[in-house]
Amino acid sequence: MTTTAHRPESGTSTSPATAHRPEGGTSTSPTARQLWTRGRGILLVLAVLVVAGIVMAAARSGNNGPLDPRSPSAGGAKAVAEVLGDHGVETRTVTTLDDATSAMGPDTTLLVAVPDLLTETQAGSLRDAATATGSNLVLLAPEVSTGPLAPGVAADTTPAFEDTAEPSCALPAAEQAGDAETTGVRYRVTAQKADSCYLSDGLPTLVRLPSDAPTKTGGDTVVVGSPAFLTNERLAEHGNASLALGLLGSRPDLVWYIPSLADVAEADQDGMSQVGSLLPASWQWAALQLLIAAAAAAFWRGRRFGPLVAEPLPVVVRASETTEGRARLYHAAKARDRAAEALRGATRLRLAPLTGVPVARAHTAEALLPAVAARIGDPTRAAALQELLFGPPPGDDAALVSLADRLDALEREVSRP
Repeated sequence: MTTTAHRPESGTSTSPATAHRPEGGTSTSPTARQLWTRGRGILLVLAVLVVAGIVMAAARSGNNGPLDPRSPSAGGAKAVAEVLGDHGVETRTVTTLDDATSAMGPDTTLLVAVPDLLTETQAGSLRDAATATGSNLVLLAPEVSTGPLAPGVAADTTPAFEDTAEPSCALPAAEQAGDAETTGVRYRVTAQKADSCYLSDGLPTLVRLPSDAPTKTGGDTVVVGSPAFLTNERLAEHGNASLALGLLGSRPDLVWYIPSLADVAEADQDGMSQVGSLLPASWQWAALQLLIAAAAAAFWRGRRFGPLVAEPLPVVVRASETTEGRARLYHAAKARDRAAEALRGATRLRLAPLTGVPVARAHTAEALLPAVAARIGDPTRAAALQELLFGPPPGDDAALVSLADRLDALEREVSRP
């Protein structure tokens, strides 16, 4: 786009945006091709992310994470699940608290892989369900949630530094296994009836609490300071396999509970509700009023803009500068259709008074074209004038420059006495 386009009279700036548009003018809505050009980068990024997610999910399909009985990785526990299966123990994996409590029964051992992910309320619900059903509980390395799950057992702040330890207790499963890798978290025991095994500096790393529930089968709670003896890479070492079989294979059903994001989200909701219950009622009403006010302000300020309004410029700008700036913007956007319509519209507005046509009908071909043809004294040029003043947009920049020159020539011809 060059500055050879027709310029308005000096001293004022005629904005094409404020000029009258004929009916059926160029639409300002983006075309499908323009939408695709603008959004293809975002779509490409989203496609890459989706493909990467699918590839990662496929790569990890056989690895469900550490301490998962379905995982064959070094930190998984698929080997111990297969060993238990050979001894008639069925292993089921659950990931929510509801599934864990509903799976409990007198013939069930419930293993909690990560007890510290449970809140005190969730741990209490799990403890109540175990007491009511007589299920055995096995807790792997709890440091925070030992209170509700294992009353009378508290984690010590100093961890054990040994890899293995001797049983040093009368628990049959520990005596049969011998030394095992249970050392990690050490516990202080205040319960009256408890078996303290695998001592480290005088503190046990495995504690068994016998059940006080009046059930025929009973239900014990076992706290182990480290899950290393259950992993695939450590199961065959020392007495780990024997200890795992003794702790988890005493009953025909084993429920392997791995707390998931659903339990964490539920814990967050419980925490928020507890915080909300601490607020006075007046504060809650104030928060509700602020929320309503914010919604009303967003609705008020987020209203849609109306039509364009022509306003005078705050400063005087030379017409040539605004014309050149507008031309550069049109050239950058390749908006030859709008530039051509601006040139034709301004020419029609200037030709109307010269030919005796009212300005209100300057953009009507039936009124303007006969008057211009009569003014130049050549009625045979009506078709050429139709194409020049009301024709289609030019196909390239050269055609746009030619259109501007022809409009200038026509205006000079009509302006001659």
